[in-house]
Amino acid sequence: MTGAPRLAATGAGDVAAVRAQAVAYCEALHHARADVLEAMCDAGFAMRAPATTGAAEAGQDPLRWDRATFTARVAARDPFPGDPSFEILSVDVTGDIAQVRLWVDVPPRRYEDFLGFVRTGADWRLATKLFRTARGPALEG
Repeated sequence: MTGAPRLAATGAGDVAAVRAQAVAYCEALHHARADVLEAMCDAGFAMRAPATTGAAEAGQDPLRWDRATFTARVAARDPFPGDPSFEILSVDVTGDIAQVRLWVDVPPRRYEDFLGFVRTGADWRLATKLFRTARGPALEG
């Protein structure tokens, strides 16, 4: 097929690098390390959660945050005590893009996150985050 784009080779090293970024993301959330998240996120980072059931019924938009809003929320709180609680459920890398599915505890909630990474040079940058509250009180604002 002439002119078709070629995917970059994906190897175990790519999967390990993306997994390491996902672990660093979970640890940064737990320890309120906005600086780590700021450095990890792509300039065009976008984060979105579906509207809660009541909000959706009322016609409200889902939650949408950019990098600055996301990192400011993390910076505004204290680190959580103890060790981080999370599990990386899957890592899928294809060429220069990757998706990670995980859960992470951010008391009093457990979130299920779908993280989208893009390779920029030798680095994997967090480009998107879709999430939902898996357990705990509904998220507002």
